[in-house]
Amino acid sequence: MAYAMYYKRKDIKMIKTRLIQLLSHSKKYIVYTVFWQWISLLAQITAVFTIADLLGYVLNNTLTITHLKSTFLLLLGIIVIRYTCERMSARTSYLASVDVKRILREKIYDKMLKLGASYNECVSSSEVVQVSTEGVEQLETYFSKYLPQLFYSLLAPITLFIILSRVNLKASIVLLICVPLIPMSIVAVQKFAKKLLSNYWSTYTGLGDSFLENLQGLTTLKIYQADNMKAEEMDQESEKFRKITMKVLTMQLNSISVMDIVAYGGAAVGMIIALLEYLHGHINMQGTLCIILLASEFFLPLRLLGSFFHIAMNGMAASDKIFKILDIPETSSGKEVLSDHSLDILFKDVHFSYEKNREILKGIDMILPKGSFISIREGETLGLVGESGCGKSTIASILAGKNRGYTGDITIGGTPLKDVNEEDLMKHVVLIRHNSYLFKGTVEENLRMADPHATKEEMEAVLEKVNLLGFLNSQDGIKTKLLEKASNLSGGQCQRLALARALLKKDVSVYILDEAASNIDIESEELIMNVIHELAKTKTVLLISHRLANVVKSDHIYFLQDGQIKEHGSHTELMNQNGAYKHLYETQMALENYGKKGTV
Repeated sequence: MAYAMYYKRKDIKMIKTRLIQLLSHSKKYIVYTVFWQWISLLAQITAVFTIADLLGYVLNNTLTITHLKSTFLLLLGIIVIRYTCERMSARTSYLASVDVKRILREKIYDKMLKLGASYNECVSSSEVVQVSTEGVEQLETYFSKYLPQLFYSLLAPITLFIILSRVNLKASIVLLICVPLIPMSIVAVQKFAKKLLSNYWSTYTGLGDSFLENLQGLTTLKIYQADNMKAEEMDQESEKFRKITMKVLTMQLNSISVMDIVAYGGAAVGMIIALLEYLHGHINMQGTLCIILLASEFFLPLRLLGSFFHIAMNGMAASDKIFKILDIPETSSGKEVLSDHSLDILFKDVHFSYEKNREILKGIDMILPKGSFISIREGETLGLVGESGCGKSTIASILAGKNRGYTGDITIGGTPLKDVNEEDLMKHVVLIRHNSYLFKGTVEENLRMADPHATKEEMEAVLEKVNLLGFLNSQDGIKTKLLEKASNLSGGQCQRLALARALLKKDVSVYILDEAASNIDIESEELIMNVIHELAKTKTVLLISHRLANVVKSDHIYFLQDGQIKEHGSHTELMNQNGAYKHLYETQMALENYGKKGTV
């Protein structure tokens, strides 16, 4: 009873209550595992008593063939029972681990879906990947091994005490009293280990972030011969991780040594008491043998628990990371839906910042009217220009729902952006960046993301619009295989394919092109701009570009500088103002003309 109370007072430390509640479906497998372990223990106790009785017959010279046959059959039955128990225990443990991995990964994935397109404002992609892989694997051990062993280590000593107390009460009490020394040592280790493992995981995730960043930018590092510098930085981070890993391993080794001393020392004390009781005639030989053979069973479950404990501590440290993600406040998704017509977009005194004390947008007032091509369908091309870092891409991200922490008013078709259902927003507003992601697979699979029911003719039509069909037909058509990030296509081809995918999407009212024609060859740029101008006849198009030559034909141009709209109007109007726009335009044209002259 005292032993159980000890654990009851410490359950807040030994068991993560919230984790148990989150994974309540897995509790039944824990119960099943403990049950089969307990049945196996009872079978072992029966085997020890059977062998002790047999030896008693031998010592008393009363052994018969009947005793041998009955003992043999009983031991054979016990072997079968223990084998079955071990198999069933392993199976339920496996089911628990499968259940835990499935539930946790579903929870993390569902959280990412609830956070929506703006999830990266709250958590990095690399951290999500790490906790959903390595972190979940650690928690698998927590549920499949640690928790069943924890409850079994409570049940086993109590069961043994009840049975052996009838053999000799004194020896049984001594053994039971020594048992709590192991969990006491575990709790003592935990106070130190919790902080250490927290630092371990922080270092581990940091190392993962650095490795992923350097791997993605390896080509750039090679070009600028900065790979050695980054390698040295990685070496320093790796050394830091190695040192904290060694501290963790040293802590685990020392704690295991302490638990070994307690476990085997306690068993030895129990055996000595049993032998003394036998010498004083308080117990017979069979009883003494039973206590000697079963004394270690008081401590071995807890000893094994100590081994699982260190893995469990890793799991609990990982669970803190998981709960950090699951506890991210969710922005309430609006319920309003947008009309299927082209939409006015209005910005009124919009402010936005990624970090405190560093405002990116500073009171943006802007209107994106639904257009001028009334005879076909309302649409208009708008240009949003400015130097790098002025906030152009931030505006695009806000309109696409990727950034939500803005202040001020933004309306689409008269509906506040914050009130618009995210799914409906994604349906009507499409963002195309200069690095739009293309997935490994076929061209067809990438296109069907926009419209799963698109026909072959429809897909070929949009590919023809972006002048990509001819190239693909020289390969395998829409069945052409794409490598990861479409690395087997050129930059211009990737951009045109991303644009084709956007064109295939139905019900789109607003196209936002964020530097969609940058970093590609002149021929591809001209093709993309032709498609954009054609698209503007039927849709509202917001073109974001640092190259002013691309926005000359826009119906309206907004010139951003330092997070503010400094000038706006048509190209002709802005040139007549003799302001910053004209200066930047003339500078760019001079540079481009100089480059052309230099190549003549």
